[in-house]
Amino acid sequence: MIQQQFCQKLKKQLTAGTLLEREPMSKHTSFRIGGPADLFVQPANEEELWNALHLARQEKVPFFIVGNGSNLLVSDEGFRGMILHTGGMLKDISVEGDVIYAQAGALLSTVAKTALEHGLAGMEFAAGIPGTLGGAVCMNAGAYGGEMKDILLDAEVLTQEGERLVLPVEELDLSYRHSVIFEKNYVVLAAHIRLSRGDTAEIKNRMNELAGARRDKQPLEYPSAGSTFKRPEGYFAGKLIQDAGLKGYTVGGAQVSEKHSGFVINRGGATAEEVRFLIRQVQQKVRSQFGVELEPEVRMLGFDR
Repeated sequence: MIQQQFCQKLKKQLTAGTLLEREPMSKHTSFRIGGPADLFVQPANEEELWNALHLARQEKVPFFIVGNGSNLLVSDEGFRGMILHTGGMLKDISVEGDVIYAQAGALLSTVAKTALEHGLAGMEFAAGIPGTLGGAVCMNAGAYGGEMKDILLDAEVLTQEGERLVLPVEELDLSYRHSVIFEKNYVVLAAHIRLSRGDTAEIKNRMNELAGARRDKQPLEYPSAGSTFKRPEGYFAGKLIQDAGLKGYTVGGAQVSEKHSGFVINRGGATAEEVRFLIRQVQQKVRSQFGVELEPEVRMLGFDR
């Protein structure tokens, strides 16, 4: 547990932000699963974010940054450290010509809607992705043939040493669900996105088309973290799982979706341990039947191993 001395120091740094102790992470993940974080901090601005990060490093307090919690499984025991929640702040969005500037806490769907309102095409693929811009940059989020690397100009980040850098897209090392941000533990503050002029009606129709495809093919009616596994080279994770006879496979309240085998869902009351056990069972069965290693796309926090 975090010492009260650290809490007191942190409270002095948060003149406008909030600090909660023993906050259930089930309230802050799309899985609706997760035990309490020792501290849950919502900075009100970049200065408070920097101060909280600096203090945690100084006091050697473990920390983890969460945006919308849409790609995260937190253990039933929670997290022994500080959660920095950026989804409640850093939401500014502005448009100049065909370039959108958005802060890391802005929802990707909101940025895509802004693009639509300004007749800018190229972000339709992102309209239904339920994460923040910061998370999307970190993992090079993509869907339906589009990826963040296709539209990013640069990203503004905070280094572990507290230095602010603006990295052009070429230096972000973006590939499938990967970026240099993860490797170097940078914190995304904002990004510039370059789009192109388009017909508003056509952009809207494409967004509606993709939204319909999501509703038809994905189990949006249940809590989940989206696609559970990364796409193995030369295969589709969902098809491998289905061919292994695992569609509908259930462990407690966790289930391989009957609608789309690439999704592990919380059918109700699932624990983090049930989800993790199910993921491991799927990996084992696909490996033994097809010799293919499925790598989870979901990030796991607070587990011992």
